[in-house]
Amino acid sequence: MSRKYNHFETSVIHEGYDAKDMLGSLATPLFQTSTYTFTSAEQGERRFAGEEDGYIYSRLGNPTVTVLEERIAALENGERGLAFGSGMAAVSAVLIALTKAGDHILCSSGLYGCTFGLLTMMKEKYNIDHDFSAMESKEMIRSLIRPETTCIYVETPINPTMKLIDLEMVVEVAREFDIPVVVDNTFSSPYLQRPLELGCDVVIHSATKYIGGHGDVIAGLVVGKKDFLDSVAMTTQKDIGGIISPFDAWLLLRGLKTLPIRIDRHCDNAEKIVERLKTHPNVSNVYYPNDETNPDFPIMQKQMKRGGGVISFDIVGDKADAQQFLNKLSFLKIAVSLGDAETLIEHPATMTHAVVPQESRMEMEITDQLIRLSVGLEAWEDIWADVEQALNQL
Repeated sequence: MSRKYNHFETSVIHEGYDAKDMLGSLATPLFQTSTYTFTSAEQGERRFAGEEDGYIYSRLGNPTVTVLEERIAALENGERGLAFGSGMAAVSAVLIALTKAGDHILCSSGLYGCTFGLLTMMKEKYNIDHDFSAMESKEMIRSLIRPETTCIYVETPINPTMKLIDLEMVVEVAREFDIPVVVDNTFSSPYLQRPLELGCDVVIHSATKYIGGHGDVIAGLVVGKKDFLDSVAMTTQKDIGGIISPFDAWLLLRGLKTLPIRIDRHCDNAEKIVERLKTHPNVSNVYYPNDETNPDFPIMQKQMKRGGGVISFDIVGDKADAQQFLNKLSFLKIAVSLGDAETLIEHPATMTHAVVPQESRMEMEITDQLIRLSVGLEAWEDIWADVEQALNQL
């Protein structure tokens, strides 16, 4: 669905909801119900037959969830949105919908650890193969596309290396082979990057992160063409059942209202921290999209509004030094996830990407020295003071 409002900042507050439809309630009501009554047996028959619009059962649809789905669709400039119980429920539903036994998925060279685990399971159980590509050129992408390739799956920025993929270039190649392009847009949110506007077909979010923004909900979102998502809703979502609860949808709607303000603060803080990490003697490399020395900086300028709130960097030393650094932090929280008000920091090789075999991790450049920092909303001076004192103790 197209946005009704000219500006993103207005859409995140108003899209998909009219108080007049809900007895004047300013906040979207929470429909905490599992099922819905019919006025007659004939009405129930019509709804189950798809001949009449209306709610049947909350696994199949819920008014609070509908507002969320319409809002995220508008924010990503897609035709339809679907909400799921987790980011991985969203990833699983899309990849299962796009594949069958014997098919092949081409992936970006780095992926979230659980997405890697899902692909491994799909290969072992259902003979759905996959390859990884740095996707640095059209030739590189073309060389790995097979007759049985049914999907190109991309993270950009890639978790946790922060490498970028040129989405317009990927789309050009995908169109040659009539293959859909799926993008995990979690690290950017629709405020910083809208892959559908660049020609991609499906966008996925772990809404747990920036969309929720407060570390109190687990959820996933998908946006794309109506025909495709209608099919997903009636198959992999309905029958596998990874649906979102009405309360979690309500929490996401509340979080979305402040998304632009929060993301700008995350970016402001991240840019300050990057400047200082780059000059610290105990940091060997810093990876952040909005850094002019980053080789992917031209891609960032082309497809992202700003660099986001996640920074990765290499500690000088080994795994023990990286863990010592984390243990010396004072108020920053050692935790996975990202996009919360609190600054979160983790060691990808032993945490978010521990499921990835060491050889594959090395190919993804996830070393034992790599640290991922999700910069929060605190004063950047306090964030840096804690990082600096821990670095100084190495």
